[in-house]
Amino acid sequence: MRITIRIDDQLHAEAKKWAAEQGTTLAAVIEDSLRQALARWKPAPRRKRFRMIIFRGEGVQPGVDLDDSASLLDRMEGIDGAD
Repeated sequence: MRITIRIDDQLHAEAKKWAAEQGTTLAAVIEDSLRQALARWKPAPRRKRFRMIIFRGEGVQPGVDLDDSASLLDRMEGIDGAD
């Protein structure tokens, strides 16, 4: 297949020189480089869909401070001093 691509002038010159030193063509260098890049590329695995369980209710109870984790733990464990 024949395509047209834009390459930085300096990169083009270096790749062309390297191809000549290797006794190959610029097209072969580009194809080989692209194959190597694609071999390293691994698509991200498909993630399992996460389903959030939601409970209905009256919202936060009076006196509950969601920023105070110690107080929340006390309340959940039924320790004295919590409502």
